[in-house]
Amino acid sequence: MYEGAQRIESDLSRLVQEVWSTSGQIVGTIRLYANPSAIVGYLPERLRKFSDQYPEVSIELSEQRSRDVLRACLDDRADVGIAVAMDVSNGLDAWTFASDPLIVLLPTVHPLTGRKKLRLKDIIGGGLVGIQSGGALDQLLREKATMLKVSFKPKLIVDSFDAACRMVEAGLGVAILPTSAATAFAGTDRFAIRPLDEDWAPRLLSIYALQKQPRAPAVEALIRVLQAPA
Repeated sequence: MYEGAQRIESDLSRLVQEVWSTSGQIVGTIRLYANPSAIVGYLPERLRKFSDQYPEVSIELSEQRSRDVLRACLDDRADVGIAVAMDVSNGLDAWTFASDPLIVLLPTVHPLTGRKKLRLKDIIGGGLVGIQSGGALDQLLREKATMLKVSFKPKLIVDSFDAACRMVEAGLGVAILPTSAATAFAGTDRFAIRPLDEDWAPRLLSIYALQKQPRAPAVEALIRVLQAPA
């Protein structure tokens, strides 16, 4: 009964949005799912821009791992999703959101700070701080370690970018993380940042939405704003 009531409430909400849209006004509530690097990086400024343009639209923001973002879009639990760019099913539309390359974060006192660039093989055995076991970044690093035929055994694993930065700051290891996370949590002289010299280090974030027409005007408006840098 509870699930049925939720569906009815959702249907009524969408009906209200459609009624309002016939008057030319863009109103309603958008379910937005985004991965952590989008939330700490580029999303807040673009949401501010959207809010300024469409003050009658509210955003329900949910932080999820990239694959969970895509699943929510496919299941129609999310109107819009932002996650790491990846191959998706024919059921989703995708647009570029931002470039967010991977970097290497080190404590200022570390043997590798003398290098201008670092490869994965240089750091994987030297006390790597893992982030979000099972997440998109964790899976990528494990895949690349397998290709190098080296063991992927992080010294410790944390659940968030800010926690990873604190571990690095304390001298517990080094971390590979998105530029957006380093900018948000490691912008002091207690850290050293080096480019990750790998062909897979450049990383894109994409906007996703279920393929369906017509989309609610508020959803279309949000997708347009998210594509433009703040």
